[in-house]
Amino acid sequence: MAELVDNIKTLSPKLITIHLAYAESAQSQHYLSLQVVDGTTLYEALAKAGWLTQFADLGLWCEQVAAVKIPTAKLWHVGIYAQKQPLSYQLQALDRIEVYRSLSADPMSQRKSKSKN
Repeated sequence: MAELVDNIKTLSPKLITIHLAYAESAQSQHYLSLQVVDGTTLYEALAKAGWLTQFADLGLWCEQVAAVKIPTAKLWHVGIYAQKQPLSYQLQALDRIEVYRSLSADPMSQRKSKSKN
């Protein structure tokens, strides 16, 4: 009987919990917790969450950079805990996928203009 239980455990994929976060704008944030199979990639998790269709710009961007292995600083829109990662990154339990939006202005310039006023 114990052997049968061991066989079932090895046949069942291990599930891990991950989290997704996206501040679409200052007024609109999206958060989601998801169970995925261990070994799921960042891209697969975004697809499973439905975010590639819900956020068309994100889906288009993912198609354009799918083959990139090393993220480029200014052009990269996803990461794990503020560390930019390729879409092929294999997720680990409790990872938080963060989707970054493009800034409308340089933060340093904004601070300087606020301090002048």
